[in-house]
Amino acid sequence: MINKSLQNIDITRFQRNLVNWYKINQRDLPWRMNQDPYRVWVSEIMLQQTKVDTVIPYFHRFMEKFPTLEDLAAADEQEVLKAWEGLGYYSRARNLQNAVREVVAEYGGEVPSDPKDLGALKGVGPYTKGAILSIAFNQAEPAVDGNVMRVFSRVLRIEEDITLQRTKKLFEIYVKEMIDKDDPSSFNQAVMELGALICTPKAPACLFCPVQEQCSAFAEGIQEELPIKKKAKKQKTLPYIVPLIKNTSDQYLIEKRPDQGLLANLWQFPMVPKEEMDNLGNWFYNEYGISIELDRKVGNLKHVFSHIIWELDIYEASTTVERLLGNDIRFVSKEEMSAYPFPVSHQKMMDYL
Repeated sequence: MINKSLQNIDITRFQRNLVNWYKINQRDLPWRMNQDPYRVWVSEIMLQQTKVDTVIPYFHRFMEKFPTLEDLAAADEQEVLKAWEGLGYYSRARNLQNAVREVVAEYGGEVPSDPKDLGALKGVGPYTKGAILSIAFNQAEPAVDGNVMRVFSRVLRIEEDITLQRTKKLFEIYVKEMIDKDDPSSFNQAVMELGALICTPKAPACLFCPVQEQCSAFAEGIQEELPIKKKAKKQKTLPYIVPLIKNTSDQYLIEKRPDQGLLANLWQFPMVPKEEMDNLGNWFYNEYGISIELDRKVGNLKHVFSHIIWELDIYEASTTVERLLGNDIRFVSKEEMSAYPFPVSHQKMMDYL
């Protein structure tokens, strides 16, 4: 099957057209200043599930704060999460820091160039491993993400469901066959760039594509039908009441989320399941050991994750309690809140304080 898909394509010409186009048209992105493996690594983790334009200012700030592997390894996790605040998928930041600590402890602060060692680090999956090895170390390793699968599904007319793991493995084999062995760094970045600028999910700009003449989907006019992707499961909606609880010292109650699962170790305002609305005072006392007075509703927010949707009704609330016991729950002033990492949905609630 692999030979059949590749037999109609001039691989050398494909490589040349693609890499030449990239060298002329590549965007000026901060992580492309050099091939430092640490910078490449940070950028690739940030770019997962996040748009380039969003990442650029975060990347600048992150590298300013943690310019070396050693700086990131030595940092407090809350400081790292604060620097990541707003980027989402916070497990990426925690895994990155844990892996960097391992590199400092086990590899003398040098990012390993051995595929097995690199792939064994926390949060370094096949794509990240391929990106670091090819971009930073110029090794002919495939780096297959959604962009890359979209490009190759059209070029080679692959009509397999790209959400399946076996399909991703298939693409890794194709890319390994087609990668430019002399310049794998430019080749992999060129495919990613082509997917971002030309071979877009909707309305691809085929007339400007450097490999148009070798694209099977374009030849048959089916480029917009590929890649094949099964529909995601329906998201579950979870409704909550969020009381913004102020004490008599003008401080607000915030709590730290558990250290596992969604938004782990970030801070938030307490969230009460909406079905407890009629029993909210008792529920809150049982959970937190304090009495609160719920006042007027001030707003509502909807926050969409990949698998769930939060529907948040925001209320003003008050308590006479001044002090709390415990590290994971505390009263802080509005000014002090800026030191804590909050998820985006709870950052937005600060407008109602």
